[in-house]
Amino acid sequence: MKLLLLRWALFFFGLCVFSLGITLTIKFQHLGLHPWDVLTVGLYDKVGLSIGTWSIIIGIVLIIVSWILDKSYIKIGTFLNAFIVGLFVDLFLWLDFLPSATQTWTDYIFILLGIVIMGIGGGIYNAGGVGSGPRDGFMLSISDKLSVPISSVRIITETSVLLLGILIGGPVFIFTFVFTFIQSPIFQFVYTRLVQYVLHIQQRQEKKRAKQV
Repeated sequence: MKLLLLRWALFFFGLCVFSLGITLTIKFQHLGLHPWDVLTVGLYDKVGLSIGTWSIIIGIVLIIVSWILDKSYIKIGTFLNAFIVGLFVDLFLWLDFLPSATQTWTDYIFILLGIVIMGIGGGIYNAGGVGSGPRDGFMLSISDKLSVPISSVRIITETSVLLLGILIGGPVFIFTFVFTFIQSPIFQFVYTRLVQYVLHIQQRQEKKRAKQV
């Protein structure tokens, strides 16, 4: 029970942190956004609804495709991820407590901070191990189905999403092209450390149960 609570606590806290990072980068979107956020913001500008709503809609579409290709990557955490991130992003934007763009050098600091926060949040919620995010599950299912390296699938997918975002007028600038290079190492560092911690807790519980038997 303790381990299960830890996993879900990491999941929900990580999603909250991840959503905060997304929201902060959106506030400085004139410097560029992650390809997926270029698409959601572009759809918001062109069609309406809200940025969070578009995030949820895209997440549901990706979950459906992943379910068709490979159900193993779809868990309850995958569904919750799609809804919680969208809801939190809309909530944070509505609360409007984050700094806004000033068109000065401080904008670069804040968008970098947003990217770092996204990397930390992504590492935390993935370490919970209760389900891949809709985008990750989508790319992993395609990788398995086509027997193509996940790195290749990620590049092709995010490039396609970026092109679509550009076509509908999404915010693209320098940080769009360096986003992954900043976020990924931070994600990897946080994820690796927390997974080790969760495994340590699991091993302690297993040893304790073995002694009781």
